Amino acid sequence: MKKIIILAILSFISFGIEAQQNKIQWLSFEEAIELNEKNPKPILVDIYTDWCGWCKRMDKTTYSNKVIVDYVNTHYYPVKLNGEEKEDITFKGKTFTYKENGRRGYHELAASIMKGKMSYPTTIFLNEKIQLLQNVPGYVDAKKFEKIIAYFNEKHYKKTPWKEFEQNFKSAM
Repeated sequence: MKKIIILAILSFISFGIEAQQNKIQWLSFEEAIELNEKNPKPILVDIYTDWCGWCKRMDKTTYSNKVIVDYVNTHYYPVKLNGEEKEDITFKGKTFTYKENGRRGYHELAASIMKGKMSYPTTIFLNEKIQLLQNVPGYVDAKKFEKIIAYFNEKHYKKTPWKEFEQNFKSAM
């Protein structure tokens, strides 16, 4: 009986570790910046809101796809940023805050990196120097997202037009 209980506990722990490894290890914006200072790599920012249906769908499909999870966790500092975040975020010596705006407000940092085009979800790509590379607004399925994350991580944007890259891309899915 003890062996069965121990086996059950070990299986449960193993399942929990495996489940955690099959998820994107989201960071706060500040955590990603701090990690980037020690070990520079690109930053992927998923800007969402709690009420956004397409954001939830992207979490359930794209951001839970094993190929996407493994690639993002390996090559990026992934950030989840609520576009209506109420907490202050300090970045480059400036404190960004929540701003009231009608029924719903917005967070200044989200508005700043989205260049005022508040559309959810939006995926932001920053290089290792924390410079904005591209905003990708809207829901993106896993197959297309795989291409996008490789395009920016592997720096194809510097030398290869998107259409050419997309045509020659070899998917891991």
